[in-house]
Amino acid sequence: MGNTMRRIIAFIPSERCQRYLVGDLKEMPLDRTLDLSSRQLRRLPVPICVFNELVKLYLSDNNLSSLPTEIQSMKKLQLLALDFNCFEELPTAVCRLPQLSILYLGNNRLYHLPRELRELKELNTLWLETNCFTVFPKVVCELPNLKTLHLGYNQIQSLPRELIMLEELRSIWLAGNHLAEFPPVLLEMHFLAVVDVDRNRIRRFPALSHMEGLKLVIYDHNPCVNAPAVGEGVRRVGRWAECLNDEQEDDGPKAVTETTAEVTEAQSEEEHDI
Repeated sequence: MGNTMRRIIAFIPSERCQRYLVGDLKEMPLDRTLDLSSRQLRRLPVPICVFNELVKLYLSDNNLSSLPTEIQSMKKLQLLALDFNCFEELPTAVCRLPQLSILYLGNNRLYHLPRELRELKELNTLWLETNCFTVFPKVVCELPNLKTLHLGYNQIQSLPRELIMLEELRSIWLAGNHLAEFPPVLLEMHFLAVVDVDRNRIRRFPALSHMEGLKLVIYDHNPCVNAPAVGEGVRRVGRWAECLNDEQEDDGPKAVTETTAEVTEAQSEEEHDI
């Protein structure tokens, strides 16, 4: 199908036209993975929901702002990608997917999450970066198996005390928010391995050397006057990161690039474990 024809049909929201954009899908994919990314979909055709054996469903980079309630029949779904769409609210039907473990919601228009999100007891990875959150969504603190949380590039100014309940959390990404201080609750979460507070408004960092599980802290692009003190073997990315006694010296782009590559590789391995 030509791109011009696809764009024209995309503006017609009828079920028939949206099914045409999806293509001729009559049988469940053998690998139980369905990728409908970048199809310019405005609606998810309901017949797709009959594939109730699907494990992974990619709907990234479309024009979706809602989902049919029938999607909740996909009880074996473990990964759902809804990033780069037009969602202002998370459809509650998503919260009725009992085996969902990875949920991508980045680059939408979300400013809150439904209370029903706490029903996703198996969720371990949640991406919420580049949305419209001005307040940390507290319902996230009720996800007992959450290990990775991405909330970068929102407008969050503080973290709630309830975050400490996430005893399985290992990495939290908060770059590009409005944090004026290092969140105090994180100091009590000794099990954290990765903390990213890049591009915030933090002027002074407390010592993090007591955080026994910490492996990486990213604090670059803050108006800080000091580097956070960390334990032996902990990687820091930011000003003075590689200097003893916090002497002034930039960490340099090489270290940042290497760390980013390491983190990306680790995240890919995490997803492929499904």
